[in-house]
Amino acid sequence: MPDTERDRSILEHMRAYCVDIEETVQRFGDSYEAFSRDKAYRNACAMCILQIGELAGHLSGDFRAAYPEMPWKAIRGMRNVVAHAYADISFRTTWDTIRADIPALKAFCTEILSK
Repeated sequence: MPDTERDRSILEHMRAYCVDIEETVQRFGDSYEAFSRDKAYRNACAMCILQIGELAGHLSGDFRAAYPEMPWKAIRGMRNVVAHAYADISFRTTWDTIRADIPALKAFCTEILSK
């Protein structure tokens, strides 16, 4: 369970951004080809990834320490890449994040919030 109501609120927002990404994938098409062709698709997902990374940085240190299985540093790192080097990020890296990491993060948030 989150250590504070603030951690709980942050997890709820992170989960909501994961859902936003899922809905964006459903809307634009669940394929790398559609993603790589459509700038609006990529930008919508990137904004959610950026927000997730920003929120992860606001979780309490105690919370992050209690769940070391989550790659908190990598989540923040992806945020930094999207925020500061977006033009250099590969479409494949972002797509892989959307397809593998976002569902795992959503499941984690859902599990913790259900406790």
